[in-house]
Amino acid sequence: MQTSGGLTDLRGAFEKIFGLRARLFRAPGRVNVIGEHTDYNQGFVMPAAIDLYCWVAIAPREDRQLKLLSTNFENSQLLDLNNKTVARRGDWTDYVVGTALALEKHGHRLRGADLLVHGEVPIGSGLSSSAAIEVSTGYALLEISGAQIDLTELALSCRQAENEFVGARVGIMDQFISAHGQAGHAVMLDCRSAAGGVQYGSEASTGRRRIQRATGAV
Repeated sequence: MQTSGGLTDLRGAFEKIFGLRARLFRAPGRVNVIGEHTDYNQGFVMPAAIDLYCWVAIAPREDRQLKLLSTNFENSQLLDLNNKTVARRGDWTDYVVGTALALEKHGHRLRGADLLVHGEVPIGSGLSSSAAIEVSTGYALLEISGAQIDLTELALSCRQAENEFVGARVGIMDQFISAHGQAGHAVMLDCRSAAGGVQYGSEASTGRRRIQRATGAV
């Protein structure tokens, strides 16, 4: 399925599955210029967002259930947001479920929703496909729930999801740049503080064109 150049395809697939009109959201993957493995050791990193995204087609439900489907994987999940004892399954849905539960722990009461997720970021490539799915779905869930979106808070919730629910030891870098990435910029991030990011116009060669818009509705 095409995405950046074929948004109609994703909307059409969603409508065919759910019979509803969807809103679209996205969040990018990233490359890292300096600072490998230093973000979870309280160091400095300089990541930049790229023009490969995780896309989310979403429509609200009247109940508190999340129905999760993907164009990349056959398995799906139906989750009741009122069930706080849900266990991880060891598949792609853990990133979405963990993010939703973390946002709820931070005081956001989310609406139920139908979601169709499509990832462009190659899995296992070191370009942070996990952060892209966490940030894109988290942003989408907050938006349809009428919640105020603070991008740093969103990034922290997504990291919490990956640390505590998925069970991966990651720092803040991936989620922070996926939430805050801007065209033509890298971010110099002091990982001793999640608020320590400073935007720099980046001339570093990453092998990919900088994105024009990063996270949010499309």
